[in-house]
Amino acid sequence: MKPRKLPLGDMNIIGANITSVRLAEGIKQKDLLAKLQSAGMEISESCLSKIEGQTRMVTDKELVLISNALGVSPKDLL
Repeated sequence: MKPRKLPLGDMNIIGANITSVRLAEGIKQKDLLAKLQSAGMEISESCLSKIEGQTRMVTDKELVLISNALGVSPKDLL
């Protein structure tokens, strides 16, 4: 994984938590991306990176899909 070049943004509050859970579970970003896409979420690698970098807003539906893909509750990401 490349180190983050820019500081975290302020467009969402779950991005850093997604990254923390993903890394703690040993899930690569591309593997999370594949899980989300197979669950029906239209998301690109760039989009997931922006969510984790907190430079893109996240909808409530996306929050549920992401938490399911990570095996945690939406509350855990908030």
